Amino acid sequence: MSKFHPLSVSHVAHETRDTIVVTFAVPPQLAREFQFTQGQHLTLRARVNGADLRRSYSICSAVHDGTLKVAIKRVPGGQFSSWAYDTLKPGATLDVMPPMGHFNLPLAPENRKHYLAFAAGSGITPIMSILKTTLRAEPLSRFTLVYGNRASSTVIFREALSELKDQYLQRLNLVYVMSREQQDIELFNGRITHEKCAQLLRGWIRVADVDAAFVCGPEDMMQGVSAALQEAGLPKASIKIELFAASIPKHEHKRRAATPGAARGTEVTVIMDGNHSTFSMEQDKESVLDAGLRHGIDMRYSCKGGVCSTCRCKVVEGKVDMDVNYALEDYEIAAGFVLSCQSFPASASLVLDFDQA
Repeated sequence: MSKFHPLSVSHVAHETRDTIVVTFAVPPQLAREFQFTQGQHLTLRARVNGADLRRSYSICSAVHDGTLKVAIKRVPGGQFSSWAYDTLKPGATLDVMPPMGHFNLPLAPENRKHYLAFAAGSGITPIMSILKTTLRAEPLSRFTLVYGNRASSTVIFREALSELKDQYLQRLNLVYVMSREQQDIELFNGRITHEKCAQLLRGWIRVADVDAAFVCGPEDMMQGVSAALQEAGLPKASIKIELFAASIPKHEHKRRAATPGAARGTEVTVIMDGNHSTFSMEQDKESVLDAGLRHGIDMRYSCKGGVCSTCRCKVVEGKVDMDVNYALEDYEIAAGFVLSCQSFPASASLVLDFDQA
């Protein structure tokens, strides 16, 4: 799961003025490795101006589509996104890691559920995969999508969403919220905030009928929507969150106060793809991920900000302090999973297993 594979780009489509959809050609021998679940993401790697860049992008195709697609939105100052937008053409090759992520729920054809999703901007990417897959896989379920953008021209997948609405007229409800384009209904103007979500839940969406909610977008939107949903009665366990990697909050590790006599060094063992690698590192100085990379281990990572979960692993022995977490759910943390990019050793020995699901 931690290995990159060279995949050829078969198609590049311009979705909006600053967003492209990239389709990969998956050779038959890699078909099983690149099978995905709706809502998962791919980690891409490329050398750009001599730098090894890695970024995670959500899969936007449905499981039944038989294609592997990601949407890449060019962001100001984004090295990878700008390079991809300007240079990617059919025939190009990118290093791609097999699909990862847990931004999904199990589906069953007999389910009769109401799913709710809130997305902003390119946060629609994983939601698109979830939406299409769910409506196809569960013919008795329905879906409500609240999608925020600046204006109609910036709506990613607008045509595809319209086609889905025509196809699933009674089972799909689309609500567009525009921050810079006036709409007839005042409630649909502005940004998706805590208050906006609360208003929608009071007047347009009956939370008692909602079985689960998906939220993908910037951190402030994510927190506001999650809080409003819980205040309206939806259990936290029924809310799935996916944060924009592009909106990673800046964080600087604060060193702990030294405890007299406590060990300051840790022997770390990393289990990845069945292989064991061991190295020593100082505690509270750098993350396990950075230390492993410094020792020449090809550690699995992408954003390094605690968002994408590419570096997810399980603590088998020892203890770590995890600075921030925007990717793991409570049940994963309770089971011993951590993000190595945010983990600092807090014991003399530490064993991390990247192979455990």
